[in-house]
Amino acid sequence: MELPPSCFQSCLDFCPECGSVLPRPGPRSTVRCPRCAFALHSDDFEGKTIRSAIEFNRLEPAAGRGSDPAPHLEGPLVERRCPRCGHEGMAYRTRQMRSADEGQTVFYTCPHCRFQEKEDS
Repeated sequence: MELPPSCFQSCLDFCPECGSVLPRPGPRSTVRCPRCAFALHSDDFEGKTIRSAIEFNRLEPAAGRGSDPAPHLEGPLVERRCPRCGHEGMAYRTRQMRSADEGQTVFYTCPHCRFQEKEDS
């Protein structure tokens, strides 16, 4: 069976017609593009080496742990007195911790002593 030639040139990792990633060759004699059904002979992949690598992002130390004794606070400051040290002004952030029909949870952090508290609204 003679396959029609492509009108574009590309490497064997991508379909020369639509640019989709081609599946790895299997036991069949042809490799078909899952998007446009363009076909290549499996013989075209003869001797091709396939390499892959996985790179993980570096794990950042969590707030309050690790070597940084005072992690950078993110979020705006609001006029709220810290119950531990009495400092006026706390940073806050909000999170939707429960279902969407319930209010958000507000987390406050004191920039002076790093005390944290939460308030459900």
